[in-house]
Amino acid sequence: MTPAKTERYVRVELGTRSYDILIGQGLLPRVGAIIRPHLHHNRVFIITDDNVAPLHLETVTHSLSAEGVRAFAEILPAGEGTKNMRQLETVIDAMMARGADRKDVVLALGGGVIGDLTGLAAGLLKRGMKFIQLPTTLLAQVDSSVGGKTAVNSGLGKNLIGLFNQPEMVIADLDVLNTLPKRELRAGLAEVIKYGLIDDPEFFDFIEANADGLGSGDINALAYAVQVSCEAKARIVAEDETEQDKRALLNLGHTFAHALERANGFGPALLHGEAVGCGMAMAYRYSHHLGICPGQDCERAERAIRALGLETNIRKLAGGPYEGASLLDHMMHDKKTSGGKLTLILSRGIGQSFIEKQVDADNLRSFLCAETDTV
Repeated sequence: MTPAKTERYVRVELGTRSYDILIGQGLLPRVGAIIRPHLHHNRVFIITDDNVAPLHLETVTHSLSAEGVRAFAEILPAGEGTKNMRQLETVIDAMMARGADRKDVVLALGGGVIGDLTGLAAGLLKRGMKFIQLPTTLLAQVDSSVGGKTAVNSGLGKNLIGLFNQPEMVIADLDVLNTLPKRELRAGLAEVIKYGLIDDPEFFDFIEANADGLGSGDINALAYAVQVSCEAKARIVAEDETEQDKRALLNLGHTFAHALERANGFGPALLHGEAVGCGMAMAYRYSHHLGICPGQDCERAERAIRALGLETNIRKLAGGPYEGASLLDHMMHDKKTSGGKLTLILSRGIGQSFIEKQVDADNLRSFLCAETDTV
């Protein structure tokens, strides 16, 4: 592995909307100089939350001030419960009250919730403002900050109200991972192992061999994992930006996960990454149930997910107990459902995921009821 001190650029190739992901250490203290070429005005708007603000907001505003840039910050409550229409309106109104125009730049300083909500607000206000992602969680650095998916939740499901809006840049400072609670770090590792399970068995081997280091926050292991994950996401997004085909593979485990989160009312008992970890195990078990994934690969995937500190047994998963028929109902509201047919990402083995667009709902209901030990 390359020493973590080396800065790396990963390019997301989207023609005139291409952008860089900058990965390295000590980036937030230099963010003012890094983003200066993207600014038309000597001001920016920062959207963050009350967990991140005490840790990183002053560092960012000081760096901006050193470049002669004023910063207006809007601090939201932390957590998935913030990702709703009411908070979206709060952010938009706050920027409008300060005279935001289309040449202003908005900074998303936080995890996936802040990134998703900020990107949506920037895409809607004045029919489009530029925004830059400053992801402060592992999950956001390897997944949600890259690719332009922005959204808020509705009462019927996760991420149902949104649009594609690519950032100007993503700045992933690995040093911020030192401030993450271990639970948040483990949750982010679910999105890391996902890339190995989708189509990269060599990366899966690396994760198996380095599970302890990744889980304990080893900076070199994490730096390599962030780089490979961003390269994988950038490649898939460049091929299929708006998820007409291959990008759907990135949803491995997510349809199960979103149903689990919905069953919890998007509350704090279950983190997104925790739901994804269990959801991927369920996707592999369902693939084995259908006779398309060898048992040894299913067991190997579950064992690797557990080694990262994530629960794979839905009956032991935080936020339960869960009920099979109810989970299926939530899954049928998923945005990937089309014509009443549910799409799932299934697997023929490690690194052999594929898109199944004709899922038998009755068969899936039986599987979910067996998983949850409910009728």
